[in-house]
Amino acid sequence: WFILQYMSGFGNEHVSEDPRCPGALPEGQNNPQVCPYGLYAEQLSGSAFTCPRPTNKRSWLYRILPSVCHKPFKRLEEGHLTHDWDEIEPDPNQLRWKPFEIPKAPQNKMDFVSGLHTLCGAGEPRGRNGIAVHIFVCNTSMIDRCLYNSDGDFLIVPQQGKLLITTEFGKMLVEPNEICVIQQGMRFSVEVFGETRGYILEVYGAHFELPDLGPIGANGLANPRDFLVPVAWYEDRQVPGGYTVISKYQGKLFAAQQDYSPFNVVAWHGNYTPYKYHLEKFMVINAVAFDHADPSIFTVLTAKTTRAGVALADFVIFPPRWGVANNTFRPPYYHRNCMSEFMGLIKGHYEAKEEGFQPGGGSLHSMMTPHGPDADCFEKASKAKLEPERVADGTMAFMFESSLSLAVTKWGLQTSNRLDKNYYKCWEPLKSHFNPKCK
Repeated sequence: WFILQYMSGFGNEHVSEDPRCPGALPEGQNNPQVCPYGLYAEQLSGSAFTCPRPTNKRSWLYRILPSVCHKPFKRLEEGHLTHDWDEIEPDPNQLRWKPFEIPKAPQNKMDFVSGLHTLCGAGEPRGRNGIAVHIFVCNTSMIDRCLYNSDGDFLIVPQQGKLLITTEFGKMLVEPNEICVIQQGMRFSVEVFGETRGYILEVYGAHFELPDLGPIGANGLANPRDFLVPVAWYEDRQVPGGYTVISKYQGKLFAAQQDYSPFNVVAWHGNYTPYKYHLEKFMVINAVAFDHADPSIFTVLTAKTTRAGVALADFVIFPPRWGVANNTFRPPYYHRNCMSEFMGLIKGHYEAKEEGFQPGGGSLHSMMTPHGPDADCFEKASKAKLEPERVADGTMAFMFESSLSLAVTKWGLQTSNRLDKNYYKCWEPLKSHFNPKCK
């Protein structure tokens, strides 16, 4: 009977109740002595109680049983998650990965949790400052188990296959070219429909927010109304065989058993919610005279540090757009950066490297490691007739950028067996065009 519905608005104070139980939300207060329908009131806090009002995040959930009803957590040896950034020597080279392999079912059944692999990261969750980049590959749905992240927020970027995500707040369908954010502490379960792959940016110590617009003005980039939040949906389901609740805690997984579904929230209100966003809704800003504007104009979401203008992590996209700059080398320029840049590709071909950089793969250009267009791209763009042209049609590349210096895991460098050892060769054909007599 359930039809997927959403409420719109980024960071709004939303109110939702399952239509099967009208009036489930208490009126005029958060925790009455007796809640409607005999529900339990439970608050989920995403910030300190005493945060300034603009950054205070919390929601009230009205549920059939409170989350505390479970057996003790025990260590779960599953997946390939790590926050051990010293397990292998640092590697400052330009790194590129071929598309990450999805295991074949039914020989190797793997759901979202068992298919999580940490690729790189920095910092650590106990000190509440850091990020991690994970790859997920899976071929089966999570059955009678859910995950919540005690360490931070997950920004999930599906690349192949859609995700039907059940959360305590309701259900979301997230397809390639959409993203979703599951914030710290929110329980969720992922249903898939075949071979599925994608990327995750995890931040601990900050929440994602919309970037400031500055001189762009009041409108542009990702507009708040295009972010969608699920509506309340509950199941009153007993699971005598045991329902597994998995917590990612201090970088490791722990599992607890309970005999009921955790998705038993009949109504909720608040501003701390999961949400999704379609990347085609992004209003692109671009240079219309000459030269490049910095790629920060493509920022969808940012997780800020305490230093003004310095991001713990930015989520940046390179959508289809018009290129019109005069007397300008139009692809991205050669660059050395005090930030770390991980790039992924959802579909199509990235303009600066049409060969080798493939959907489902990735690249990492670490702090101060030089990078830029390959030799073919440079030669073509240097001779191109500068007419207005469509850039990146049929393509969506993205970047996770961070002010932290990222360490690559042993899985990323060795075990995955997807590292492209010949990446550096794409720049080898670059030749000198220098002529001191030709100004």
